Amino acid sequence: MNAMDATPTPHPDACFDADWLALRTVADSAARAPALEARATAWLRAHTGTGPLRLIDLGTGSGANPRHLAPRLPGPQSWTLIDHDTRLLAHARAHCADLRDADGHPLAVETQCLDLGTVRAATLAGSDLVCASALLDLMSANWLEQLAEACAGAGCALLITLSVDGSWRFLERAPAAGLAPPAPGRGHASPPGAEHDHGPDVEDADDRFVRAAFNDHQRRDKGLGAALGPDAAPALAHALAARGFAVECAPSPWRLDLADPKQAALASALIDGWRDAALAQCPQAAHRISAWHERRRADCQAGAARPGHASPAAVGMVEVGHIDLFATPPSA
Repeated sequence: MNAMDATPTPHPDACFDADWLALRTVADSAARAPALEARATAWLRAHTGTGPLRLIDLGTGSGANPRHLAPRLPGPQSWTLIDHDTRLLAHARAHCADLRDADGHPLAVETQCLDLGTVRAATLAGSDLVCASALLDLMSANWLEQLAEACAGAGCALLITLSVDGSWRFLERAPAAGLAPPAPGRGHASPPGAEHDHGPDVEDADDRFVRAAFNDHQRRDKGLGAALGPDAAPALAHALAARGFAVECAPSPWRLDLADPKQAALASALIDGWRDAALAQCPQAAHRISAWHERRRADCQAGAARPGHASPAAVGMVEVGHIDLFATPPSA
């Protein structure tokens, strides 16, 4: 079943093409906080009734979020995938057609093309779990309040993943011996153990300048009111807690190993995007931003060399901070 509403033309900053979404899929899947997924699984099993669980994915894009979650969550599951882009919804429906839940049941999937500018309480009514991935930073404080209120009315849980936290850094490549592993529970997009091949960050004043400009750009209006950007996940946590939800957050950073061609391609795309946003925010600093972009692109190319041939100071990893959130409603 497909439900199509007439929707206004979305803001360009709220539109994403399928190639970009495909490029980030592996890093997204590796970065998620598994402890929160386990809590969502336990909560859903405890609340399974006679019918299928109803799960809603807001801003589903090409369906990467249900593709990741459905095989990890109990069933049977009935998904509603919501986005304002009919082309991406067609991708999402096709990509989810053959999925099964953790108990082996096939999924029931419908898509809805809706304007995401307003959270409709009726849309979320009857849901067990509301999900979203890489969406919150586009949204306004008012939108997050609407989401929290609608979820309170529905009595549903939320699993909101990969919300940017405003941090990113370049890490040196270094010998594995003597380096401490990353903090427990932090996701990574590298093969197990690869993160041990990277040393301290190599941040400088230009990194800080471009990052600040990018974060300011993130807070621009994306057609839905002034976006919260990196402040969105904490704001949603506060709004949910104020309504009695039990809220837990966990870091879910991308850790992109530049020795991996696909991860290096994603890092290069990120650096291009950071440059573009910084130029839009601070056009008077075009020379500084362009010089930073050229230097960091070159650093990443050097870091992509095989570990045995890269200099110890070469950039070997790009880390981008995200936050995952799981919240359960007050008991009846």
